[in-house]
Amino acid sequence: MEEPGHDDNLVAPTESKPGFWRFILDVLETVVLALVLFWGINAVSARIRVDGYSMEPTLYDGEYVIVNRLAYRLGDLQRGDVIVFNFPRDLQQEYIKRIIGLPGDHVMVTGGNVIVNGQTLDEPYIAASPNYQSEWTVPDDSVFVLGDNRNNSSDSHSWGPVPVSYIVGKALLVYWPPRMWGLIDHVTVANAAP
Repeated sequence: MEEPGHDDNLVAPTESKPGFWRFILDVLETVVLALVLFWGINAVSARIRVDGYSMEPTLYDGEYVIVNRLAYRLGDLQRGDVIVFNFPRDLQQEYIKRIIGLPGDHVMVTGGNVIVNGQTLDEPYIAASPNYQSEWTVPDDSVFVLGDNRNNSSDSHSWGPVPVSYIVGKALLVYWPPRMWGLIDHVTVANAAP
């Protein structure tokens, strides 16, 4: 028996408009937060793919590397650092190499050795000793870079020094493929003053 004044067909009113606007606001907040995080992450780091064999055995073709864009705003360039930079002959291309000479350094390659400011470098990270020879003086505001695969690398021995302003950052770690995860070895190669 039904009670008087009771109707089972009545539906409680819904607040569709305030719920809809709350949903839109939540979506906008999420999008803005994602954009801020994306911008922030890209301001301090970069991701690059190793293309080629010039850095073997340190880095291999197809590996993905995280680069610290702030490394040289907060610290100094060091011989032995693996860096990413815009290629001086085509600024649209990014290269990855190891710093061998700093501004003012005298770099000589002879007899299979690399000599910086008169000191022969101990280079356990290279694929083979270089089979070329020459010498260079690194200009101010530039670095001299070589690939770890010395005889299969387009680097400063071929096309000259890299302006410091072209440096994107310091390579930190390999993040892909997973079996190659790890920090990149930045060996101090020489402490000789110019």
